Amino acid sequence: MTRAGLAIAGLAAALALVAGMAKADPRRSSFDDMSPSTQTLQRDDTQNPAMLWVADGEQRFATDCQRCHGVTSMRGVAARYPAWDAASGRPVTLAARINLCRTRHVKAPALAPENDGLLALEAYVALQSRGQPLAPDATPALRPFRAEGERLYRQRFGQLDFSCAQCHDDHAGRRLAGAPIPQAHPTGYPIYRLEWQGMGSLQRRLRNCMTGVRAEPFGYGSDEFTAIELYLKQRAAGMAVESPAVRP
Repeated sequence: MTRAGLAIAGLAAALALVAGMAKADPRRSSFDDMSPSTQTLQRDDTQNPAMLWVADGEQRFATDCQRCHGVTSMRGVAARYPAWDAASGRPVTLAARINLCRTRHVKAPALAPENDGLLALEAYVALQSRGQPLAPDATPALRPFRAEGERLYRQRFGQLDFSCAQCHDDHAGRRLAGAPIPQAHPTGYPIYRLEWQGMGSLQRRLRNCMTGVRAEPFGYGSDEFTAIELYLKQRAAGMAVESPAVRP
């Protein structure tokens, strides 16, 4: 290749690198906005308080679930929920799937929302997908539910007349009452939140947001929350699962 040809090739490579940098994913986990001490809690499983729930979940899984599911079969499961449930003809969250398995196969009663046992099972299953990219269920029947979730994400609620999108899209990176406003990607649920001093689901966090704008929150397990979860997981598709995460 001539000197001119090499120069052109070098310029093309540089332009390709710049174009690649321009296309870099602008999304960020709220982990990136946490203090180093809180990040350490999440990074180190010996310090992560959520691992207490994981240990409980492991025991519950061995007792109730392992008769049908091996631990390795859970790899990637949390990364694709909410998912389509053909039997009911609707999407279900991971927590709802766990309860469906309990009632259909284990013949045990469903666990209540935010019950420590349910959070423990969900955290243990979610841990098996840690580090994997979120890969939302692509079943075509989910499209109208996901579209409804996006509509609700952009709808204004409450006395403050504020939407999720206004906060987490338009003002992400700014501060509210001294705390950074995250992009709200659900990469680590269920999470241990220092404010709660305990574990909580994504729906608990959504309810907190709704009461924060002085709106009547949807009920746990509602169609509305399931739809919002579907949209949020699609919005975060490809981001790494952090479960069980720690947040301030």
